[in-house]
Order: sequence, then C-alpha cells, then structure tokens
Amino acid sequence: MDGSRRTAVVTGVFFLVAAFPAMAALALYQPLLGDEGWVLGAGSGAGIRVGAFLEVLVAISVAGTAITLYPVLRRRHHGFALGYVCGRLLEATLIVVGILALLAVLTLRQEPAGSDDGLVAVARGLVAFHDWTFLFGPNIALGVNTTLLAWMVLRSGLVARWIPLLGLVAGPLIFVSAVAVLAGRYEQVSVAGTVAALPVFAWEMSLAAYLLAKGFRPAGAAPAPAARPVPVPA
Repeated sequence: MDGSRRTAVVTGVFFLVAAFPAMAALALYQPLLGDEGWVLGAGSGAGIRVGAFLEVLVAISVAGTAITLYPVLRRRHHGFALGYVCGRLLEATLIVVGILALLAVLTLRQEPAGSDDGLVAVARGLVAFHDWTFLFGPNIALGVNTTLLAWMVLRSGLVARWIPLLGLVAGPLIFVSAVAVLAGRYEQVSVAGTVAALPVFAWEMSLAAYLLAKGFRPAGAAPAPAARPVPVPA
C-alpha cells in the first residue's frame, strides 16, 4: 500500500469514527441531559463515563481528518488546507470542553456539596454549557469546515464529483440550521435539527466509503502543475 492509499484509508477510518461513537455517546448521555434531578440520584454514572470516552475518540478523529488530509490538500490549496486544520481543531476542542462539563455534573452527583436546589441549579448550568458547545462545535464549526473541505475536494478532483457537491449542500444547510437554533426557532435536538444534519452524515459516510474503497483519484492526489515562467522581453 503506497503512501497516498494509506492516507486515504486512515482518513476514511477517521470520518467513520467521528460519526458513529458520537451517536452512541449522545444516547448514553440522555439520562443526564433529560432529567434535571439526575445529579441528585445515586449510582456510578458508568454510562456518562463511557459516553465521555467515546466522545474523546470523536474529538481525536475530528482532528485526525484534517491532519491526514493536510499533506494532500496543501499541494493545491495551502492556505485553505491550513484553515481546515484550524477549524477542525476548534471543533475538536469544543467537543472536549462539552465533555468536561458533563463530567463535572457526574462529580457533583458522586460528591454532592450544598443544598439540593443548589446542585440542580449548577447541574443545569453545566448541561446548558454542554449544549452550547455542541451547537458551536459539531454544528456551526462543522458547517464551515464541511463547506471548506468539500470545495477543496471538488477543486482538487480527489474523489467522484457528486460527493463534494453533496458536501457543498450539507455544510451550509447545517450552518443555517445552527443559526436558526441560536435564534430560538427550534430546539437543537429536534426533527428539524435532525433533518438538517442528515446530509452532513451522508456526505461524510460517502467520502469515507469512497476513500476506503478506491482511495484518492491519481490526478487529484498529484501535485499541482508548476506555473510556466512568463517570458521577459529582451
């Protein structure tokens, strides 16, 4: 397996890991996210710990997609490729910050300090903080990053043309949906929010499947042709 093929496979795996553990983590978080009195209960909160571990894998994979693609994308779009790395690192950072907020609620459950009303109020604040990081990370930042990557992939011809075209629809759609949530039009976890997120999921899974099955197109993975020197009149 040559270097280009290996990079494509690793990138495809990162996109898969960035998607499926995130859905599992959200399901594991539901007892905490859906019950304001969860902090007053008893138990180890093992589901929250597992969910946090899964989201750590998601954060690593989110950053990994940009790091592995950077050597390929910089050949034709150096500045934009660097911007994509920064955007994905920001997205991964927001995911980690959200994890810490929920783990703080778990600590309050196991080591309560103060009145029940006070614990519930602090827990609500931490959950709200997590929800905002989820909006600004895997929604707003994801929308910008998806659009940027899809444009670079389309211009570079790295994969079949229909895949980045899907990304150019999916990125702006989830960004607009996130802005609508920010404006209070509907809840983040809702039918409308889920529908807006489906094209991004389809784009990432299509890209991952293509990279795993076929790798980069040879013409797209090759360095950009050097510009011909302009002749200077004698």
